[in-house]
Amino acid sequence: MNDAVRTPPRHAPRSGFPEREGQLTVGGIPLARLADRVGRTPFYAYDRGLLDARVAELRAALPQAIKLHYAIKANPMPAVVGHMARLVDGLDVASGGELKIALDAGGDPREISFAGPGKQTAELRQAIAAGILINIESFREVDQLAALCADTGWPARVAVRVNPDFELKSSGMKMGGGPKQFGVDAEEVPALLAAIGKAGLAFEGFHLFAGSQNLKAEAIVEAQCKCYELALRLAADAPSPVRFLNLGGGFGIPYFPGEQALDLAPIAANLTQLAERAAAELPEAELVIELGRYLVGEAGVYVSRVVDRKVSRGQVYLVTDGGLHHHLSASGNFGQVIRKNYPVAVGTRSADGPTETVSVVGPLCTPLDLLADRMELACAGPGDLIAVFQSGAYGASASPQAFLGHPAVVEVLV
Repeated sequence: MNDAVRTPPRHAPRSGFPEREGQLTVGGIPLARLADRVGRTPFYAYDRGLLDARVAELRAALPQAIKLHYAIKANPMPAVVGHMARLVDGLDVASGGELKIALDAGGDPREISFAGPGKQTAELRQAIAAGILINIESFREVDQLAALCADTGWPARVAVRVNPDFELKSSGMKMGGGPKQFGVDAEEVPALLAAIGKAGLAFEGFHLFAGSQNLKAEAIVEAQCKCYELALRLAADAPSPVRFLNLGGGFGIPYFPGEQALDLAPIAANLTQLAERAAAELPEAELVIELGRYLVGEAGVYVSRVVDRKVSRGQVYLVTDGGLHHHLSASGNFGQVIRKNYPVAVGTRSADGPTETVSVVGPLCTPLDLLADRMELACAGPGDLIAVFQSGAYGASASPQAFLGHPAVVEVLV
C-alpha cells in the first residue's frame, strides 16, 4: 500500500480520522504509534485540529452577534478546556470543581457562568469570590447569596435559570418543560426576580436550556424562538435591564446508522433574526448559545487493545482492556433505551481488508460490558487496537472508572 493518506468511505463519525498505511490516524499520527506515544491502553485521544475546525465552522455559519460558550461538562479534561478557552467566548461550569478547571485554563471570569440545581454554600462562595455569573435555580440560592454578600462584602452577579413551559422536541435528553429539578418554573420567575431585587443581587439576565442531543434543526429553531419570547416576557419584571441571554444549545451529533449531521443553515438564519430583534427589544443584552457535545464529541476517539479472541458457540468475541468503566455511553448504559452500537473500527487494520461479524467486549465481569454487538469489523486478534468514534464528549468523566478496580483511562490532546 502506498504512503498517501486515504480517507475511508464517507461516514460522518470517522471522517476526521483518515487511514494511512492500513491504520487510522489521529492528528496525523498512525494509531499504533500514538498508542506507543501514550504509553499504554486504553486511552482517549482528542484531535485539536478537529476542535479548531468545528469552532471555525460555527463561527462562519453564525451571526457575529451570537456569543459561543463551551459547556465543559461535556469534556472537562484540563488540556481540552484550555484549548477551547482560546477558541470560544466563554465557559459554562456545573460545579466548583469545574469552576477551578475553567479558571486554571485561563477563562475570563466575566465570561464564565455556573449552572446546577444543587449548588452548595461553599460553591456559591467560590463563585462570588471568582466574580463569575451564577445562574440561580431556587429561592434558597437567593437567600444564601444575599447572606454571603453581606458576610464578604463582595457583589454577586446572577442570572435566572428558567424551566420553560415547553420542551425541546426530538431531543435526546429533555432538560426543561414540565416538572424538572433544573431552574425555576417560568410562572415562578416574576416572584424570584422580585426577591433578587430585594436582596440587592446584581441581576444580569436569563439562562434557558430546553434539551440536548437534537439533530432536527427545525426543533432547535422553534425552541430558540420560544426561549427568546419567554425571556422577553420575563424581562418586564426584571430589577434591571437584561444584559445576558443564554438560549441554550441542544445541537446534536450523529452516532448511529441513518442519522444525519445537523443542518446549521436554518439555525443560523433564525439566530440572525433573533439578534436583530434583541438589538431593538433588549438593547443591552448579549445573546449566547451554550454547546458541549457539538463542539468536542466528534473530535475524540476511545482506543483499547484486544487481549483475547474467543469463539463461543459460533460467536466471535474480541476481549479488550477497555470497556464500560471508561466509556459508559458506548456500552449503552448512559441513557439508551434500546442499545445501539457506536461507530467502531479495528484501528490497526485496513477498512478494505477481510471482515467478520464480532462482538467487542471489555474485561469486566458483567454482560453489560459491551462496546460493539455483532458488528461487521476487520478481522482482528490480540494486539490490535479497537477505536470507538464520537467519543469526545461524556466519556471518561461520565463513566464509573473505579468499577471493579481496573486502572483509570488515559486522556491525551493530539
